Amino acid sequence: MNQSLNGAGQEVERDQDCVLLAHGSGGAMMHDLIEGLFLDVYGSDVLKKGDDAAMLALPPAVAGVDGGGFGSGALAFSTDTFVVTPRFFPGGDIGRLAVCGTVNDVATSGAQPLWLSVAFVLEEGFSLDELRRICTSIAATAREAGVQVVTGDTKVVSRGQGDGIYINTSGVGILPAQSAKATAGRETDADVDTGTHTDARPSALSGTLCQPGDRILISGTLGDHGIAIISCRENLSFSTTIKSDVAPLNHLIAAVLEAAPNTRCFRDPTRGGIASTLNELAHQSNTVMTIDEEAIPVRDQVRGACEMLGYDVLQVANEGKMVCVVPAEEADAALVAMHASRYGADAALIGEVTSPSTTSDEGTGAGGSSSESPRAYVRTAFGSKRILDMLVGEQLPRIC
Repeated sequence: MNQSLNGAGQEVERDQDCVLLAHGSGGAMMHDLIEGLFLDVYGSDVLKKGDDAAMLALPPAVAGVDGGGFGSGALAFSTDTFVVTPRFFPGGDIGRLAVCGTVNDVATSGAQPLWLSVAFVLEEGFSLDELRRICTSIAATAREAGVQVVTGDTKVVSRGQGDGIYINTSGVGILPAQSAKATAGRETDADVDTGTHTDARPSALSGTLCQPGDRILISGTLGDHGIAIISCRENLSFSTTIKSDVAPLNHLIAAVLEAAPNTRCFRDPTRGGIASTLNELAHQSNTVMTIDEEAIPVRDQVRGACEMLGYDVLQVANEGKMVCVVPAEEADAALVAMHASRYGADAALIGEVTSPSTTSDEGTGAGGSSSESPRAYVRTAFGSKRILDMLVGEQLPRIC
């Protein structure tokens, strides 16, 4: 039986014949489920890329010669489901979370989010006053993000067969014209779902584009959302209230792309925290991601809470932060753009991308050489490096 330790040091069995809470953690077990079941059964080339949003190229007959007003003739599409408990928490609620989560996923592709669907699964007996409060939050957050809710669905299950409310949102955006953003070496529409469309145009941002020498930025402090949820759920009191960071980051992303047009990718470090995000990017691009422990912004209250609870803050969920990988020569410009954004005041340059090292196998009897696996590291305050693993098991269920 395959056993590993989760973020709280508890043993977790990874070989299972049923779904566990850990399969939704954003960590290693969720990736096992995705790769071993979903991708194996119905994984398309687009789905297998592993980005937060799918880029779907419109054929010329639909897009028109110039994209029919859709820039490169490509759409970004993403979907997400929200089951967070409690439904209302310091800094946000399930409605704001449902909008921000999908808007941010669409925006990571470099597309401009425009339209959302909102679907509810409601339990019989759920308060209409609470539902109106959540819908009001959805409307306010959509206005802030500059998107419209254009379709939806509602289902009601019997009392006791749900947990009040679950929300699914799907989002669609458009990829802007690629004039200034077109760069040599960036993948083309051959890597986007093109159907019969064969024109070579620069595509969206992707984790596959990260290269050795690139720099890693984070748009703000880590761990705020996860600790806000657990403190509210478990009635933990701190000297000051820790608030969720949930926020729409599409405007921040647009500002960074304006300042750093050769940006490789964005990724929001939600479930599994920045640990999962950096490991995902490393495997997508066959690189090594290394971040500096002392450069990572973390609020003192959050750091203290993590120490008390036995959590690694790098594995704690965030809902209003963005990891950004940029060429070294554009890192300063990207950081300035983040600092100028409403949600980027605490942004920091935290690390770099390198190639996996190659070591000789001489003396082992194997001959030849072996290459380091794509992975993530943390450079400690003492100058040493430790492996930054994905979360194993479920640290905090129903975080989003």
